[in-house]
Amino acid sequence: MSGLRKSVRVSALVASIAMSLVASRPAQAQQDGGVLFQNVRIFDGKNGALSGPSNVLIRNNKIERISTAAITADAQVIAGDGRVLMPGLIDAHWHALLVRPTPAAVMASDVGYTNLLAAAEATATLMRGFTTIRDMGGPAFSLKRAIDEGLVVGPRIYPSGAMITITGGHGDFRQLSDLPRTIGGMLSRMERIGGAMVADSPDEVRVRAREQLMQGATQVKLTAGGGVASPFSPLDVSTFTEPELRAAVDAAENWGTYVAVHAYTSVAIQRSIAAGVKCIEHGHLMDDASARLMAEKGIWLSTQPFLDLSGASALGPAEQDKMRQVVAGTDRVYGFAKKYKLKTAFGTDVLFSKALADRQGAMLTALTRWYTPAEALIMATSTNAELLALSGLRNPYPGKLGVVEEGAFADLLLVDGNPIDNIKLIEDPAKNFLVIMKDGKVYKNLLGGDRNK
Repeated sequence: MSGLRKSVRVSALVASIAMSLVASRPAQAQQDGGVLFQNVRIFDGKNGALSGPSNVLIRNNKIERISTAAITADAQVIAGDGRVLMPGLIDAHWHALLVRPTPAAVMASDVGYTNLLAAAEATATLMRGFTTIRDMGGPAFSLKRAIDEGLVVGPRIYPSGAMITITGGHGDFRQLSDLPRTIGGMLSRMERIGGAMVADSPDEVRVRAREQLMQGATQVKLTAGGGVASPFSPLDVSTFTEPELRAAVDAAENWGTYVAVHAYTSVAIQRSIAAGVKCIEHGHLMDDASARLMAEKGIWLSTQPFLDLSGASALGPAEQDKMRQVVAGTDRVYGFAKKYKLKTAFGTDVLFSKALADRQGAMLTALTRWYTPAEALIMATSTNAELLALSGLRNPYPGKLGVVEEGAFADLLLVDGNPIDNIKLIEDPAKNFLVIMKDGKVYKNLLGGDRNK
């Protein structure tokens, strides 16, 4: 009898948790049928000029029809009243599991807690208007699955899985007491939780790359040079050899996708390009010759507008000094991007700081130091979507992202104002994003709306 009572209590607890999960989702996201945006001006993600007054019909998860004429449909009507409808924003360099915890907490905390923390941040990310992120290192596979299955509210995720590094390279967060490493021996805590994997030969790199692809990586991430946050990784050091980099490229290309590398310096960049890498992350310390080579080879630059030491408080003195060097190179990298018309993606690379993550939109508006507001918004929508499509056969969301056009995924923001005229509207999403839609579901609606027939 006691066993029966225990079973009933467990069943009741499970049911309670399930009801809480459903209740926590925005009511609008449960809706059936379509959504009709009436009288909106469209920023389509590709052109700087807004459309005239238009109507946009959403069916299922796609944009079914865009028309300047009236649309009559059985759908929930959202009256735009001349406001701007634009694509959801995309962050091309994000770390979903590493935004809120400190470095020490990542290593020491239970992985269940870390994932719950990441789930809370994923919801906050979506509520800032970022409907898609490209995760560039960390165990984001389960979070992505939970979001895709509707268990957690958050953005689309293009995961890299564990970043692949060398002994002492960027991403190697082991302690000196963990040395020496026995090849084929017990994995470190960092490796067991899927944060980073150490590989010191082409064969090891190939195995680690294939492991990430097996788990669902949309692209493979290697750290080809030194980094800021890693305690034993000088910025000037180039890590992987060309054969090691090529082993990852071969593995990724065999799976129909590509390799992106963390690289600041010219040596790391040029070696990576020689090995077949398709995207350089950061690049702040590159020289003119490296930028010219990237242009000639059609290599993507995925970089970030680092303008100050925001978030540096979580780092030690040596890491803060490295961060100063990177910040000093920000004007240089964007200068090269414009000079050589590099294919340039926007990302934020927020680490270990919820406060900095809350300024995700402000990092986008910082691009206006080098670009017009329209150019910055195009970069964070359709241009970033082009980079996501580079994952080819491994693309978990094949279709059109980052644009407002018929047949595209319905990832949309209704803005109270014109972000082309005033891009700083992006900095206050709670106030200025009146509607947030992802995959055809409305997750925020401050306007309401009735069904139209």
